[in-house]
Amino acid sequence: MIETNITKMFGIKHPIFSAPMGPFFTRELALAVSEAGGLGVLSNVNIAGTNPTKEHLESMKFMVEHTDKPFGLNILTSRNNRGVKEMVRKVPKLIMSDPKIKEQCIYILTSAGSSRFLPSSKYFQELRKVSEIKHFHVAPAVWLAQKCVDSKVDGMVITGTEGGGHQSFEKVTTLVLLQQINKVFPDVPKIACGGFATGEGLAAALSLGAGAIAMGSRFIASKQSEFHEKYKALVPPGSPQDTGLHWGAFGPIRLFRNKYALEHPAPGSKEEMVEREKNLTMDDMLKELDAYERVYKGDTENGAVLLGQSIGIIDSIEDVNDIIEMVIKQAEVAIKNNYSMIK
Repeated sequence: MIETNITKMFGIKHPIFSAPMGPFFTRELALAVSEAGGLGVLSNVNIAGTNPTKEHLESMKFMVEHTDKPFGLNILTSRNNRGVKEMVRKVPKLIMSDPKIKEQCIYILTSAGSSRFLPSSKYFQELRKVSEIKHFHVAPAVWLAQKCVDSKVDGMVITGTEGGGHQSFEKVTTLVLLQQINKVFPDVPKIACGGFATGEGLAAALSLGAGAIAMGSRFIASKQSEFHEKYKALVPPGSPQDTGLHWGAFGPIRLFRNKYALEHPAPGSKEEMVEREKNLTMDDMLKELDAYERVYKGDTENGAVLLGQSIGIIDSIEDVNDIIEMVIKQAEVAIKNNYSMIK
């Protein structure tokens, strides 16, 4: 076992989280990760025809019906995220209304927006008083980490540009970003995300100040993930160069290079991105959501395929339990080997 400040904070066996991978369903995946000793995180489901708040409730009910282990959920706090105001108001109330959910849902990760949005909800403030809930926010840059600390988060997910999904304009790698933020905020609990798929990566993250890692692409390529088999099949033969930064509804986004991605070149500047976001119409948003629904159904050419550069170090589709066991064993070997160098 590898014990860290994060494993102790959440009462989990292994310092491994599943990265939230909205707008897709990840109930089965989150369940498998929690059952294997990590912490499974439910996605902010937002594909066409879904109600995000209702989906969170159904997902949380699913979790407590199938496991007694802790789990978490993700809320995208971008102003462009459909239903975000309702979620920060109602999700804490839903957690408080069910004793089992209140006991097991102990982690809320906010991302792609303000770290202040959830803490400002009076219902979340009430939830804090009656539960063990912890609030982390994604920090893809040092200046954003400062905003997280000012918002009094319990911890941060440090996400570098290698990761799949939404990214910042800074384009800083996890290796550098984690060191930057750890230097400024050494005592804030951190989970490293972006580029992790092996035990050596976990050992590296721990040595740089993180207490756990979150993996996305590695868990997409698992037997339990709900992603379409065609989606999963892209991972083992993939290389880092098969992904790139493109335009997304919440900022730059790392996608697998296909027809859809090439039609969505990344904006040249943050100002251009902000201006584009301001002019987004509801029809525009629905078209983007349709791109996710297409890939969820197996259209990996015309849909938005979110994958990180770590696909270059993943060569198989495995059972979640085997993935976590392999990562922990590799990390233990790496840590012991490094320790043996000290004379």
